This record gives sequence, structure tokens and C-alpha cells, in this order.
Amino acid sequence: MIMRDQYMKQLLAYRDNKLIKVITGLRRCGKSTLLQLFKERLLRDGAPGDHIIDMNFELMIYDDIRDYRVFYKLIRDRIPANGKCYLMLDEIQQVKHWEKAVNSLNVETDIDVDIYITGSNAYLLSSDISTLLSGRYVEIKMLPLSFKEFLRFGHLPQDWSVEDKFNQYLKYGSLPAVTTLPRDNNTVNQFLIGIYNTVIVKDVVARSNSKDVALLEKIVRYVIANTGGIISSNKISGFLSAQESGSSLKSATVSSYLNTLEKAYIVYRTDRYDIKGKEQLKTLAKYYVADTGIRNALMGYSDNDIGHVLETVVYFELLRRGYQVFIGKWYDKEVDFLAVRQDTKKYYQVTWSMMEESVKARELAPLIAINDNYDKSILSMDKTYVTDHEGIRFQNIVDFLMEE
Repeated sequence: MIMRDQYMKQLLAYRDNKLIKVITGLRRCGKSTLLQLFKERLLRDGAPGDHIIDMNFELMIYDDIRDYRVFYKLIRDRIPANGKCYLMLDEIQQVKHWEKAVNSLNVETDIDVDIYITGSNAYLLSSDISTLLSGRYVEIKMLPLSFKEFLRFGHLPQDWSVEDKFNQYLKYGSLPAVTTLPRDNNTVNQFLIGIYNTVIVKDVVARSNSKDVALLEKIVRYVIANTGGIISSNKISGFLSAQESGSSLKSATVSSYLNTLEKAYIVYRTDRYDIKGKEQLKTLAKYYVADTGIRNALMGYSDNDIGHVLETVVYFELLRRGYQVFIGKWYDKEVDFLAVRQDTKKYYQVTWSMMEESVKARELAPLIAINDNYDKSILSMDKTYVTDHEGIRFQNIVDFLMEE
């Protein structure tokens, strides 16, 4: 198990207070491993083993525990009479109305518990649940491996260049388990398709009012094929309806599926932001698939869309760094990413190469047009001594990902 420092620091920062720590993220992104590493840390720091209650509700041993009353009684019976007790509840959404039991355990005064839970879909913190737990929880949003974390797993030949390793990262993706598999297309793709199917069945179809898996597959593939492009539920419904003569797919149905895909953390929506008007626009958006490996396993490997794969990698890196990410709109021009964090703004364009003057002019145009003083960068795979243009920074994507 390799330490995920970013998330461990967050757990340690909230340790031993009354906030419920909720770790969310895509299946197999490392939530369970993070809990196990945190458990090891507690034991090293002197916490007694019988004061740590560790339950994974996807294991058969807990298959009969689906009622919150049964769950509550089991926990209460195991809590020691004295001293702080740590509760680690993995995939807790398997227990119906789990939030009632967890909330009670958290506020009862005759016990001292520190609660950590994980879940693979955002229904874990639906409006009803967040209302019940209001002010009593903090969400830790976990993503698959960053490129720096990917390198730390040490699974690639030492004589490979960092560019060779980056190509593996682009091709097979960033889920931790991929680093344990043979570097073979069939093996990795079967694993990734298996995860995708599990997410679709357990976290999307099971939570959706419609059970049309074939339609869902078409929507996912449309989103992947149009990564980096502005899309809407109307646009998708029109396209899919045209594919099948005589069929009419409602925009509301597509919108519902997109929302459920977001809640399963398989796709992420990025809204547009009017830089001049300083307002978030609710119409039209971009969607990014959470893992480039899953994307490639579904759609195949192709150099034709490598720019959009790079864009996906940069998008999730900005999220890891704590930015809220938008598509920047300046009049009729568009910036790939407007990254906002507290009072800081940064603009990013992402492209494979700027060696062609026409591409360079295209990428520079929106950044030159924006007349504010926030940082502006163009990220590419180029390696050149030219580092800027009129204050706009040129940076290699791998160097950007390796930054502290």
C-alpha cells in the first residue's frame, strides 16, 4: 500500500474531533486503502486495536447488515466502555438509512467516537442526508492517482524516461490497481471495463429511474467522444434520436442520466464562466471522464484525440490542487480552463504542440484578449527554450504535473 499524502494529511487534520469524515470518489480509486493506512497510523500512535472498529460493507461477512437499527446495535455492542473509539465504515451506503445510526453515534454523550466513512456515489450525501448531518461532517473528495503518485508506485522500469512513464499514465490511466497489472492491453482493458461495468450497474442503473443500460452506454460514449467540446442534454438527445429512425429521446432523460453519472464520479461536469460578466453560466458544459484508462478501454487508443486526453489529465490535476475549474468565456473566445481558488485565478490552454504557428496563434488568442493581470499559461508536450509570450507562460505538461 502506497501512502496518498494529500488525503492522509486531510484525515490527520480532522482526527479526534466530532466531525464525521466522509471520503468519496470513484470505485477503486483508493478509498479503502486510505482507511487501512489510517488504521495503521492510529495503531502506531498507540490506539488500542480493540478501540478501532473496521467494517467493509461490501464483504459477505456484513451482507446481512442492511438495516440501520441492526447496524447501530452491532456498533454499540462493540464500543469499549472507556476511551476513544475509531469507527471506519467502508461503502456505508449499503446500509439503508445508515445516516440515522451514524448521526446518533456521533452525538451520544456516553460514548467517545471518531467516525470515518467511505462511499462510491454522491447519493451518500444526498440533500436529505446532508440536512440530517448538517454541520457535523466534512467531505474528502478522492481522485485517482496524480502523475507524481503514479510514479511513486515504482512499477515501471527504472531505465524508462519520465516521458515513457507519462505515456503509460495516459494510456492505462490512474487507478491504483492498474499499477499491479501486467502492461498488456487485454489484461488492463478487461480490468478497466470490469470497473466501468460495476459502476454502471451498482452506482448508476441502480440509482436511476430508468434501467435502459443500452441508452446509458450510448450517452457515456457520446460524452467520451466529445471530451473537450461543449455539449448539452438537448444536443445529446438530438444526436441519439437521429441515430434511430422513429425514436424520440427526451432531453430530461439524458439530463437525468448525466446527473447520475456525475454522482457515481465516473464523469465530471465543468460549467462555463463569463469572465467579463463575472458569472457562472448554467447552459452548456464540458464533461470529463474520471480516468483516461477507462476512456481508452471503452473507445480504443488513438492519436487523433490525444489533445483531449491531455486536457482531461490537466483538468483533474487542477481539481487535486484545490481549484474550482470552469471553461473561461471572453466574448466569443473560449479558454480551456479558468482555475479559481480563494482570491486566485489562473487561465490555462492545453494543446499537444505549438510548433505550428497557426496552432500557436489559436491558443494565444483568447489569453491575449483577456485584459486582466491573472496568470495565463499554455501547457503542451513541447520542450523548448521559449518560455513565454507577452507574459503568457509556456510550460511542458509533464513539468507542470511534477510541480510541488
